[in-house]
Amino acid sequence: QMRLVESGGGLVQPGGSLRLSCTAHGLTLDYYAISWFRQAPGKELEGVSCIPSSDDDETYYAESVKGRFTISRDKGENAGYLQMNDLKPEDTAVYYCATVDLGFCIPFEVPTGYWGQGTQVTVSA
Repeated sequence: QMRLVESGGGLVQPGGSLRLSCTAHGLTLDYYAISWFRQAPGKELEGVSCIPSSDDDETYYAESVKGRFTISRDKGENAGYLQMNDLKPEDTAVYYCATVDLGFCIPFEVPTGYWGQGTQVTVSA
């Protein structure tokens, strides 16, 4: 079965860091862009970041996370990553990764590709 699996979430204090992983199973991510979205309870889905298939295309970050989060991918591991530094309480949400079929990023159009189950990130003292 083709699926994405997020991991790496947890409870962290403000100012702390987490590294989220998005691993693909039953599909190859090489030609997809990988996007990260988050959703807090009672709030709308929010685009966080997106990395294209090609290094020649542009990577995007939401203004709220720019300078704090870094998106990356490892095609050899068939995975994407989101390094989150200087976390703030407002970063608390379920984080999802998803594939973008076009292979490049259109901020922040909700992808219609594959989605993971989400991983909970809670930032609290």
